[in-house]
Amino acid sequence: MQGQHTGSRLARHFKEVLRCFALTDSQLLGITTDYAYSNYTMTWELQTTLEASGIELSTLRNHIPCMVHIIQLALGAFITVWI
Repeated sequence: MQGQHTGSRLARHFKEVLRCFALTDSQLLGITTDYAYSNYTMTWELQTTLEASGIELSTLRNHIPCMVHIIQLALGAFITVWI
């Protein structure tokens, strides 16, 4: 994706992927992302726009922040201090 990675732009691209693969809300188990704020904005935007189309997606139940990413960031910071 070129340009800014805003939540609304990410949501539009995500909806396009759902459409391209003909995925429905019953086939979408969750969305795993890193902890970037734009990903949280994307999931809320996605929930709002999908609900308008009659598709239920609860961001509280379906958005899963990636713990491995947090561990990687912490280890990177630790290594930087000690090297």
